[in-house]
Formats: sequence, structure tokens, C-alpha cells
Amino acid sequence: NIQSMLKLGRAQGVAIAAALYRDIPVFEYSPRKVKQSITGRGAASKEQVAAFICSLLNIKDLDLPFDATDALAIAICHLFQNKPNTSQSSYTGWAAFAASNPDRIKK
Repeated sequence: NIQSMLKLGRAQGVAIAAALYRDIPVFEYSPRKVKQSITGRGAASKEQVAAFICSLLNIKDLDLPFDATDALAIAICHLFQNKPNTSQSSYTGWAAFAASNPDRIKK
């Protein structure tokens, strides 16, 4: 519906302008990017995204509205996109893991 799109565009513009006015950073992710981040498949359905979100967050109520699971998916996508870099650049094996995490080894 064109009227809905125009109203949504105006609301989005006002929200972005208000955030920038208060020096709040704005992040935008395409639906494909969110789906890829959550399910591993950019063409996933809303049902698949909802199922992954409920599984990931251990949510028992599988009857959440898609608006709610979409919002959670966007938040998790943002988290995944903005994780700080670790000091180790690549996987070096179990020996390195054991050496750097002695408290996690059962004896």
C-alpha cells in the first residue's frame, strides 16, 4: 500500500532526525542482512526467523507476533555486527584454548 509506505517513510525520517539531533548513532540493516545474520539464509521466511529467535533465546511461547520476533532479530543482528574484535585473529586449536582457559579444564 503506497499510503502506508509514505507514512512509514515519514515516521522513519522523523525518528532518524530526532536521534541525530541528540547525537544518537543510527544503524540500518536490510531485511536480507537480518535474516542472513539470524538464520544463515538471507531469503528465510518470517516463520523461520521467529523459530530461530525463540530457539536462540529459549522462548517457550512460539506464538509471538512477527513484529516482536523481527525486533529481536534486528537487535541480535546488531549485536553480531558490532562485536568487538578479539585479541586472537584466528582459531589456533584446543591446546591454545586449554592454555588460555585453565579454569575451564576438569581434572
